Amino acid sequence: MESYLRISRISGCNVSWCSPNLLTIQNLSISETPQIKFRNLVKIRFSAHSITRSLVNDTNLVAPPPENKVSRKKRVFLLDVNPLRYDGSRLSLLSFARWISIFFSEVSLSDPVIAVFDGEGGNEYRRQILPSYKAKRRKTTQIFSSVEDPRLLYSLRSREVVSNVLQQCNVPVVKIEEHEADDVIATLVEQVLLRGFKVVIASPDKDFKQLISEDVQIVLPVMKFERWSFYTLKHYIAQHKCDPQSDLSLRCILGDEIDGVPGIQQFVPGFGRKTASKLVRKYGSLENLLAAVKIRSVGRNYAQEALTKYADFLQRNYQVLSLKRDIDIQFDDHWLKTRDQENDSAALSSFMLHLRRAQASGYQ
Repeated sequence: MESYLRISRISGCNVSWCSPNLLTIQNLSISETPQIKFRNLVKIRFSAHSITRSLVNDTNLVAPPPENKVSRKKRVFLLDVNPLRYDGSRLSLLSFARWISIFFSEVSLSDPVIAVFDGEGGNEYRRQILPSYKAKRRKTTQIFSSVEDPRLLYSLRSREVVSNVLQQCNVPVVKIEEHEADDVIATLVEQVLLRGFKVVIASPDKDFKQLISEDVQIVLPVMKFERWSFYTLKHYIAQHKCDPQSDLSLRCILGDEIDGVPGIQQFVPGFGRKTASKLVRKYGSLENLLAAVKIRSVGRNYAQEALTKYADFLQRNYQVLSLKRDIDIQFDDHWLKTRDQENDSAALSSFMLHLRRAQASGYQ
């Protein structure tokens, strides 16, 4: 039988050092030792057997109190690939190479990483609800007027190259046709949490703020400082003075100009962030707010009238902006294993060689 004890002074036993702070004592019977105060404590490992009180000189052997170890959940990173392939509005593999290199070497290290791409036609579900959804991005895509256009071929080829380098770095790649990466990631968050892990979403996309919790964080690339920066529940509350669960409701009221989702201000200019934030904090969610409007006054007349008149508009925004968490994904538990970093250097070096050749051809 082996265990750990603490001692002050001991004599008459077979004592040997196993390490600078660990002793092994043979033939020790703890049940027969008197209890006195500790002095000059060191850890020992013992084999309980026969020894009498006469062998113990002014010594107390007592098992240490149980340690209150806080169980630390392991992290799994969900990598939103598509935004990293762009430098502003311009497709750039160099941008991806820079950010993924920093990500592997300074952020995720050997923690599991699951990379997610947008599926083909992933925006169609939301565009059927709101035709203006991501219309600006669609116009950019339409610039590639032909499958013969070298820019389109480069775009398609870049996805393949990026996917290959990620797999060489032992990162599984997930792409679900007809679904946006945002929805796939939101679904993966649920599945990873159910398996007892914490989640870190690697993305600059503000849509993921609605998922933040004690066990879900965001890490985003900060262009100005050329590094990744963590954004947690504490950061969100400090910035917005409300719970992340309210983030979606607030965006439904205010809209999202970048994604082509109009806010209520276009109908009622006086209904701004201050009013929206106050109401969302008070009622907790858009659903609760719209339910309250039906039975009582929730604020000034202009707000009451706007919420009553444009309730359907706000509910449509909710459909568009809320992330789906029920995508059919064949989850593989092997994705949660420690990532082998052995191939990183070779894979990224080969990637950079590819980029140098691309540069010579006039693409970055």
